[in-house]
Amino acid sequence: MFVISVMTMADYPAVIGLMQATPGVSVRDADSHAGTERYLARNPGLSFVAEADGALCGCIMSGHDGRRGYLQHLLVLPSHRRLGIGAALVTACLDALEQQGILKCHLDVLKSNPAAADYWRHQGWQLRTDIDRYSFIRADDPNV
Repeated sequence: MFVISVMTMADYPAVIGLMQATPGVSVRDADSHAGTERYLARNPGLSFVAEADGALCGCIMSGHDGRRGYLQHLLVLPSHRRLGIGAALVTACLDALEQQGILKCHLDVLKSNPAAADYWRHQGWQLRTDIDRYSFIRADDPNV
């Protein structure tokens, strides 16, 4: 049994630990304590954690730009996968986004993470082939 709740900064140590321990996840400077605090403040009630047996076993972050939603960092401990936790976390985000009028959502998957690509494809998400994403970094640090 697991419980889904809104992510708070009290969850940060467990969330960042899960991110750092999960193969295929890229932890960037934006995932710092301060960066995560800004993200949660800008997107209140849109990121969630899952707990089982009193410990964090999954997380997801989401936000929006007023038109489109964005999912980030869906993670579930390997020992807790295939129990519906990932799907429940995604549903919590999509429901919360819908309550704010956001009906279309995007996510990014690193090309070096085929397991994530397979997961999303099997969940019914569609790989876009009509656009390319470009990024511009206003810093000398490519890890921002």
